[in-house]
This record gives sequence, structure tokens and C-alpha cells, in this order.
Amino acid sequence: MKKILLLFGLIILSTQLRAQTTAEDSTYIRQNYIKMEKQITMRDGKKLFVAIYMPKDQSKKYPILMTRTPYNVGPYGPDAYKKMLGQNMLFAKAGYIFVYEDVRGRWMSEGQFVDVRPQIDNKKGKNDIDESSDTYDTIDWLIKNVPNNNGKVGILGISYPGFYSTASLPNAHPALKAVSPQAPVTDWFIGDDFHHNGAFFLMDAFSFITNFGVPRLKPITPDQFKNGVKYTLKDNYKFYLEMGALPNYKKKYMGDSVKFWNDIMDHPNYDFFWQAMNIRPHLKNITPATMVVGGFFDAEDCFGALHVYKSLQEQNPESHPNMLVMGPWFHGGWERGEGQYFDDQNFGSKTSVWFRENVELPFFNYYLKGEGEMALPKATIFITGSNEWHKFSSWPPQNTEEKTLYFQPNGKLTFSQPTTTDSFDEYVSDPNAPVPYQDGIQERRTREYMLDDQRFAERRPDVKVYQTDTLTEDITLTGPVIANLFSSTTGTDADYVVKLVDVFPDNYPNPVPNPKGVIMQGYEMLIRGEIFRARYRNSYEHPEAMEPGKVTEIKYAMPDVAHTFRKGHRIMIQVQNSWFPLVDRNPQKFVDIYTAKDSDFQKATIRIYHDTQNPSSVKVIVLQ
Repeated sequence: MKKILLLFGLIILSTQLRAQTTAEDSTYIRQNYIKMEKQITMRDGKKLFVAIYMPKDQSKKYPILMTRTPYNVGPYGPDAYKKMLGQNMLFAKAGYIFVYEDVRGRWMSEGQFVDVRPQIDNKKGKNDIDESSDTYDTIDWLIKNVPNNNGKVGILGISYPGFYSTASLPNAHPALKAVSPQAPVTDWFIGDDFHHNGAFFLMDAFSFITNFGVPRLKPITPDQFKNGVKYTLKDNYKFYLEMGALPNYKKKYMGDSVKFWNDIMDHPNYDFFWQAMNIRPHLKNITPATMVVGGFFDAEDCFGALHVYKSLQEQNPESHPNMLVMGPWFHGGWERGEGQYFDDQNFGSKTSVWFRENVELPFFNYYLKGEGEMALPKATIFITGSNEWHKFSSWPPQNTEEKTLYFQPNGKLTFSQPTTTDSFDEYVSDPNAPVPYQDGIQERRTREYMLDDQRFAERRPDVKVYQTDTLTEDITLTGPVIANLFSSTTGTDADYVVKLVDVFPDNYPNPVPNPKGVIMQGYEMLIRGEIFRARYRNSYEHPEAMEPGKVTEIKYAMPDVAHTFRKGHRIMIQVQNSWFPLVDRNPQKFVDIYTAKDSDFQKATIRIYHDTQNPSSVKVIVLQ
């Protein structure tokens, strides 16, 4: 009871402090900024809606900081003000002109909305438009019409607005000087939001598309939108399991009202539809400075941050100023809260506050105002476990060594190759009793699952566990993690989930205070988990069935990590074949999963091999 009362008291105090801060910020904005709303005509004649906030102090010129969004730029009306300008109040107090734009076809902007609109490199006329051209036309109007701007523009945004930040880069307007794509939507088939390595992230897709994906026929404000798909759930595992095969969702909820859901169902493989959305090949000859930001524990777009940075780095001259910042954050956590605590972990410092004050604001102040010096490194990375910020001249860092963790008999995990022959673990994978993605009962997908305790999964017979002996020294991993499994199935398809886990010592202290009553002794912290749909092992475009009983190599890259496994801890690998309802169930039969019937789902016997001929392993990069 004391723990419950303490937790309740902390929640009340936190809520009161946030409300007080919000009220103070809102008052500051009204006292120091004026607002106007405009419609800006694009090259094809369509008009996009913008809200512009300008400093009342007109004694000097200010740079423009813009965010383009599909989520709405509200509140609407010249007398209705945002409660905060910029992604945090440091920008408002530093003095910027803030511009928010409803992207084409969303809310108060005209035109047709297209999800992650494909880029057109060779435009042949005014009707060849994309997000780059809309950004260019908006900037051109702003610098010519907004009073007291200094002719320099910056763009930033998180998640979907992160995609629009990335899309501003090809053929950028000369006034665009600095861009920060943050957790940017980048590839909806390979690694962001709706698919990971071809596996459909059912829960996120359904919850998002049932609202966002419902079209509106004319420009409206959010209060006029009443057409979202209605559904009720209290236990997400139960709800999605009872829904059954994917065609049932359209029959029961969607009908033909949600085009993008139909698009997903109609494009099960990495065909032209998904390939055209991938903006990475277009990130060449970039002129604005770029700072890509992401969270290692971002459940939505960790992939996007890492791979936008990588594409910018590989496809542009070394002289192009391109930076990466990765911290111990959930989706957008660098702008929300202090960043010291997440789930059951204490990172030892206010990581989000440090980033906002020492990295983000100085980046834009330098490139847009000419203030300060550009002393930021190529990669600013927070390493969990040791809980320290590191500055690297490259990412992954140069002073590293590749090592391989090999699965061994009896659940062992070592850096030595197996010496036994014909060794494997065998178990039954049942899609009608899939492995939960997280312990407990949840209504919605949580963000905490990205680093949550994995002891619940270890206890299932359909989860195989391999772990090292107790570490005698710290081991720091920085960079990609490569899963390389040798497996067989009695079915013709399978999903594989590999999880990298930090096992805490049996004497690890509980947090103080401890209102949740968490037991940290033996805690199994998820560092990285990723799924792969085996039909795509050779090609995302051309899936192939698995041959029953045949040993098959399943090799894939997991998103980068930056974590220190401390002396006294152990490294664990968990392997399973479902991650539900985070990811849709694989029927374990080579059929089109998007048109599969409930009767297609079948049990399969899985083997994970760990012998001299078939050495299942996980490759890591160890910081020296």
C-alpha cells in the first residue's frame, strides 16, 4: 500500500509541475510572439496552409525554423496560439520565426495526400510535384514575404515530420541551411513502423491507419473530423488473436474506406510500391548541414535515423556537414521530459536536457544565426550500461573489433566456435499460442517493450535461450548486430525473432524509491530485438518457401546498439518465432499472408542448430 501511495503521489506532483510549466510557456509565447496564417500557392496552383509565429521584437532579423506535418498545425485561427514553439522552449527564447505547414492534402491544405510521397528526380513540368518541390516553393514564399527574416531557413521534425525533413534535402532551396530529420519515417517495408524485414507490424499499423488513414474530402480542421474507424479493446493480445487472419480486419472494420490498408494488403512484397517510397537513394548532392537524431529504444523509427544518416554519409562528399545523435530514448524522447529514466532503467543523467542544450540548439544557432562554433563531432552517442555520452569521429566507431557469439549446447553462449556435431534445440511453434511481445496485459502497444524485462519469455518452451558465463570485464557493443541462424522447420515458412539481452547479477540493487516494486536481481534488459520473415532470406522482392526439414541459413542485420555489458552481468540471446501482437502471425505455411485463411495457420517443429557445420551465432562490434 505504501508503494502504491508513493507512486500515486509522484504522478500527482509530476502532473502539477507539467501543468505549471505549460502555463508559463503559453504565457511567454503570447507575450513575445504574434501569429498569422497564410495559404501559399505551389507551382501547380494548389495552396498549402501555414501558421507563422514571429517575434514581437522587430529590432533585428530572425531565421525561420519550419516543421511540415501531416498531423495538423493547430490550433487554427489567428488568435489561437500554440502552447510551445519549436520542439522545446529553448528555441522560442532564443528568437526564431516559427512556421508550421499542413502538408499537401492534409487538414487545411489543398491537393491530394499521398503517404510518404515518392520523390521525382527529373521533373518535367509544374505538375510534377513531390515533398521536395512543395518545401522549395514554401521556403521561396517565406523568405520573400515574412518580414524581418534573415534569409536562412532550418527544418526539423520527428517521425512523419522527420520524413518531410529528409524530403527537404534533395534539390534544396538555397536558403535552406540546416535540417534535422529526427526518427524519420524512411522505409515502411524494411525497418520502420509498419514492417521490419518484411514482417507486418500489425498492432501499430491497425491503430494508426484506422484514424490517420481515413480520407477527408476537403480541407477541414481536426475538430470537424469524425470518421475514424471505431473499435474497442482492453487486452491487445486477446483482441488481435481473436481477430484471426488479416482479411478479417477489412471485413469487420475497414471495408473500402481506408486506402492505405488496402495498399498494404495488395503489396505483400518489396515491389515498386514500397521501393518508390524509399527516399534514401535520392539523398545525393545535399547542401544543407544535417543532424540526424534517433533513440536506441525507439519502437517506431530507430531504423530511419540510423539509415538516413548512413545514406547521407555514403552518398555525399566527406566535406558535407552530417552528424548523428543517438540516445537512450523512446520515440521523440529527446524532446519530451528529462531523459534520465525510461521504464525500469536509470541512465544517471538528464540525457534529453543535455541534448537540447548542448547539441540541438547550438546546431541551429550556428547554421542559422552564425552564433558559436561548430564543435559537434560526427557522432554523439549515449552508451547505456556505462551511461556515458561519447563523441566519435565516425559511426560505427573506428576503434572496434568484430566478434561472434556462438550458440552452444545446453544454452551456452561463447565467443568460441562450437566443437560438437549434429547439435540442435527443438521445439514447437504454434501460431495459435504466439509468444507475447511483453509481459502483462496492455490495451495499446507500449514503448517500454523496447528495453523491458524478458524473464517472462525465457520461461516459455518455444523460446530458446543462450547465455554467457558471468562476465569478468566490461564489454561495450557499438554498431550493428548481425543475427546468423541455422534452422529448419516442418513448415514452409517461419518468422525468427532474435533478442540481445543484458542479464543483471543476482545481487543487483533495486531502485530507491521503488514504487513499482521491480525486482532487479536477475533482470533481463532487452537491448535489441528484431524479427525476420524467412521467405525474404534471399530477396525482399521474390519470396521463397522453406523446404521442410532442410537446414536453412537466416542471416539479417538488427539495428545498431550502444551498450556496455558490465562486469558481473551476462550476455543472453533469445530466439523465438512469434512476437505477438506486435507482429502479425506467420501461418508457417508459404501462402500470401495478407490473403490467408484462419485454417492456414499450423504448428511447426523448429530446430535451431549449433554445431560445427551449422554454427548459429550473433556477430557484434566491440569497442576497444
